[in-house]
Amino acid sequence: MPMPTPVIEVKNLIKRYRKAKQNAVDDISFAVESGEFFALLGPNGAGKTTTISILTTTLAKTSGQLTVAGHNLDKDPSGVRRSIGVIFQNPSLDENLTAEENIRFHTVLYGLYSFRPTFKLMPAEYQDRVRELGQVLSLEKEMFAPVKSFSGGMKRKLEIVRSLMHKPKVLFLDEPTSGLDPISRRNLWSYLRQVRENENTTIFLTTHYLEEAEEADRVCIINQGQITALGTPHELKKNLIENYLIVDATNRSQLHAEARQLNLGIEGDGPFKVNLNHHPAQKVIKSIETELTQLEIHTPTLEEAYLEIIGKE
Repeated sequence: MPMPTPVIEVKNLIKRYRKAKQNAVDDISFAVESGEFFALLGPNGAGKTTTISILTTTLAKTSGQLTVAGHNLDKDPSGVRRSIGVIFQNPSLDENLTAEENIRFHTVLYGLYSFRPTFKLMPAEYQDRVRELGQVLSLEKEMFAPVKSFSGGMKRKLEIVRSLMHKPKVLFLDEPTSGLDPISRRNLWSYLRQVRENENTTIFLTTHYLEEAEEADRVCIINQGQITALGTPHELKKNLIENYLIVDATNRSQLHAEARQLNLGIEGDGPFKVNLNHHPAQKVIKSIETELTQLEIHTPTLEEAYLEIIGKE
């Protein structure tokens, strides 16, 4: 049975800016499957935004082969643009128009609808979609207000609504929740999960909120223009950081001595960090006889794995 064609395929991508001493993106290759949630992480200047800008046709590559949603980036950039939705870090809205007018002109440019001079003259399908997305992101009351009156968070919500109007095959999110309050961030991710389930939309994310990448199918970490790690969040955490215990007791000296006697790696002056050394947490806990006043099993986060990977570079 033939393997399915990736929805995004990047082969030997290089980007070098004029007069630069080194490549901004340095010969990277990866593929993203249809419907996958793929996160591209890295520090500022690592090459994330350059990569996403090339994939969305807003920046020319130096060399490499790229396809997005079945369209070759060199031969059919228009086909790429019709198949994707993009939310960039910096707003790209016309502030002299209302929120709905920004959305309407966007859909006309994408060829979804013929231009109509007012919202009420647009097809019912368009009106329903605008209301649905506006409600999801709590923007329905401001839909007919001028964008110049919006806060930064409201502009971000509007860009998200606009990018989802044409039901793209691939949704590129470059710091999508920057400036959003916690409730709006939660609502956005809840809706994006529905989009993936119902429409098999591929999500390509770059973010500084590493907890947003915890749910990714795969994470790619880029640093100094090169890929330094690629795998599921579980794989990245498992390969780098082990679970450990945080324990404390009224009789700290007794706890410390007992841990040493049991050959447990114990660190600190209390509360103590106890390394499990690949032993089951339950077995280690049962072996400690000193009465504990604190017991926590620490499970590593993607952020910890990320910091360790970047720290090694």
